[in-house]
Amino acid sequence: MRERELSDLGERERSSKTRRRMSSSSLLLFSPTTKVLHHHHHHLLSKPILSRPNRKLLLLPPPMQASKNNSGRGGGGGGGGKKDSADPPDRIISAACYLYPFLDGVQYGRYVLAQLPALQAPLAPLLPLVRLFKSFPFSSFLLFLALYFAVVRNPSGFSRYVRFNAMQAIVLDVLLIFPGLIERSFSPRGGVGLDLVMSMDSTVFLFLWVSLVYGSVTCLLGDVPRLPIVADAADRQVM
Repeated sequence: MRERELSDLGERERSSKTRRRMSSSSLLLFSPTTKVLHHHHHHLLSKPILSRPNRKLLLLPPPMQASKNNSGRGGGGGGGGKKDSADPPDRIISAACYLYPFLDGVQYGRYVLAQLPALQAPLAPLLPLVRLFKSFPFSSFLLFLALYFAVVRNPSGFSRYVRFNAMQAIVLDVLLIFPGLIERSFSPRGGVGLDLVMSMDSTVFLFLWVSLVYGSVTCLLGDVPRLPIVADAADRQVM
């Protein structure tokens, strides 16, 4: 009898626990918080966490930087042999500038022209200019002033191409001071001293002749002649 009462009591407790669980689950199912959480969870799942990148934007090339345009008219002073946009009059004037140091130093060719008569034929067309240049006592100094102040220091009247070549011719003529001083200081009558003077004069004349041919032809072709040592000094003077 007692055992039956205990079993009935246990069944009642189990049934009460089951009712409590069912009531709690029903409250959770119909609570507004659960609905909100469920709706929020469904909204998050409906949208992707990370949006896909736009393929059109990825395929676009990167923006190209605009290149700086540093070119200008007569900017061939530092071109180092590159083509310049010099006009034909600028080329002719620039080529004529290299006659100045050659005419001023033609006397240094007296020894080499005597030893090599074949060099006299290319110089024959220049003989009238040589006589005209040597006929005036201050022709070298006057031509120096004209080239420096009227051409090199005149950016509004001449392009940088012309002014650079004129400055190269001036610097080349200024360098002739040194062999002239050596000749005046040492005037040997013969022996080793005379051989040294003859070698020096011949070297100076050949350098002037090569500079004339190279500078004039290069200017007529529209290129920028750059003589050794002389070009750097000309670059510093021409703005």
